[in-house]
Amino acid sequence: MPADPIIEVKAVSKTYEGSVEALAGIDLALPQGMLSTLLGPSGCGKTTLLKIIAGLIPPSQGEIWVKGQKVDGPGPERAFVFQDFALLPWGSVLRNVAFGLELRGMAKDQREQIARKHIDEVGLKSFESSYPHQLSGGMRQRVGLARALTVDADIILMDEPFSSVDEQTRRKFQEELLDLLKHKKKTVIFVTHSIEEAVYLSDRIVLLSPRPGKVSQIIEPNIDRQDENPDEIRRDKNYLDTVDQIWQILKKYV
Repeated sequence: MPADPIIEVKAVSKTYEGSVEALAGIDLALPQGMLSTLLGPSGCGKTTLLKIIAGLIPPSQGEIWVKGQKVDGPGPERAFVFQDFALLPWGSVLRNVAFGLELRGMAKDQREQIARKHIDEVGLKSFESSYPHQLSGGMRQRVGLARALTVDADIILMDEPFSSVDEQTRRKFQEELLDLLKHKKKTVIFVTHSIEEAVYLSDRIVLLSPRPGKVSQIIEPNIDRQDENPDEIRRDKNYLDTVDQIWQILKKYV
């Protein structure tokens, strides 16, 4: 039985200045405790929809509801992991990871204790005093993920978080994300251009049509990620069949 929706997208459209219609009439219910991916051709509005859900930009029409409340801006129940890291260049790893808690007015000792725990979880222990310019792209992305985990939001919104790292690091990040989600009951909305990444990670994949983006199809890979070895997922018949199924749909748009 599907989980109850934690996010409801109701007739959302977005038109930018210059009459560029990015999204048209999106209706979507995203279930709690699952990883749902927005996938589609370039320019179909994936990131636009993610930012509307985050409350970072308003829809031109329609509404977003999160946990039964209408969204009119960012909220503490949602954390955003940006593609370009969006770190404070003058802040250490510890300061960056604790920044969301600092904005909430939490005492320094308490927020740093929480931040150190999540820095350790993402594999950056001993880098607490380093600055963004001293880190690789992969390490900076780990800082962004640790920051999202630190605020303990129910919903994590991830905009192509692994696109700027090499393929080996990307695969390691994918495995680590699945491992984290086994232990943390979070709802994740993930944006990617990669069919393989979407199928590897997702409980549910929302395919968007070319601009203006509309929901074309919703696909559930039906892969048991809880018990299966991460390396075995890419050899799973359901994985291979779903990758091919999505490619047959998306190649029509290329």
